[in-house]
Amino acid sequence: MSLSATWRRSAIGYSERTKATVRSLGFRRLNQTRELPDTPAVRGMLRRVAFLVAVEGEPFPEPRRARYKTPRRRSAKKHSRGR
Repeated sequence: MSLSATWRRSAIGYSERTKATVRSLGFRRLNQTRELPDTPAVRGMLRRVAFLVAVEGEPFPEPRRARYKTPRRRSAKKHSRGR
């Protein structure tokens, strides 16, 4: 039996250990889907990076938009001078 897993979220900004786990699962690029053997070791690795990887048949919460990307009001002081 095998599991189908898809790498959904980038590992940039996470620990080297997390990145190594994603690489050891065989992922090379985002949105790549892999068929993995259903073993306790693979299930443990998938549980470790569950916030980055979606497993078929299990819910994957869509990541929220990053805080710094939210639109903000422009400063009235800066833009009142006509610049």
